[in-house]
Amino acid sequence: MGSPPSSPPGQGPIPEILPPASSTNGYPAYHREGYTVAPPPPIARPRRRWAVAPATWTLLAINCAVYLLMVLTGTNPFNPSSASLLLWGADNAGSVLNQGEWWRIVAAMFVHGGFLHLALNMWCLWNLAMLAEPLMGSFGVLSVYLLTGASGNLLSTFVNWVKYHNIDIDPAGHVGPVGVGASGAIFGIAGALIVLLKSNRLPVPPEELKKLRRSVISFAVINLVIGFSINVGSSAMGAGIGIDNMAHVGGFACGLLFAMPMVPRIGSPRTTFNLRLRIAVAMVVGLLVLFGFYLAQLPR
Repeated sequence: MGSPPSSPPGQGPIPEILPPASSTNGYPAYHREGYTVAPPPPIARPRRRWAVAPATWTLLAINCAVYLLMVLTGTNPFNPSSASLLLWGADNAGSVLNQGEWWRIVAAMFVHGGFLHLALNMWCLWNLAMLAEPLMGSFGVLSVYLLTGASGNLLSTFVNWVKYHNIDIDPAGHVGPVGVGASGAIFGIAGALIVLLKSNRLPVPPEELKKLRRSVISFAVINLVIGFSINVGSSAMGAGIGIDNMAHVGGFACGLLFAMPMVPRIGSPRTTFNLRLRIAVAMVVGLLVLFGFYLAQLPR
């Protein structure tokens, strides 16, 4: 048998099919040593952390900015008074239902009762929201934060009104305790993750998904137990420490409900994900409006 034909030095065998001279694999072509060659694909620039999870960083920044403004304007950084918290938007059943200050339902989820409260909540928010944003997108994270946080504050307002409106009213019309913090929204994100991490669309090994889901469930259960335990112990000892467990329960339940019609963004067609997300937002907004209307009709 004869040897294969040799090629000129520095050149390989001529390919049988060459792409068009003007373009190769979507990139402009150039010529080298008689060949039409595709240039290497552009080097992907590393994305900044903010660009990877803009909603998470935005929520963290807003919460921290509100705290800094509170401190800079004279609020005690470690143990702010109820009056200071109310000034900055804390939730209170009397303020909402007697004085019509419904904006507190949203404002309260960005106000914190001291540095430790802020630090713990921001740590939890960062961990959960960074996991949630790839699954539900930036708009989804903002939506679940605001809607589940509002749900928790509405439930807290309702429970405090029923419990205190005949026994704990001050001259300014405030009823019961004040409520602040992002924890209701954080529990809401946890609830949504528990549902979304069960999806079989995610391109993640099932064992890894189970581990992630178990860790989120553990977070929710442990923190709910701690919250109720603190309140029981505080009541028994007559201490003034209190955890707004109704905000946690309301936010968590709303997060589960929010994620029910959704599919994760990863592994799902974009049109399907966008449609399901809109359905989830519309459903929860409708339910919160109805619940708010019910609260507005409670007897004074």
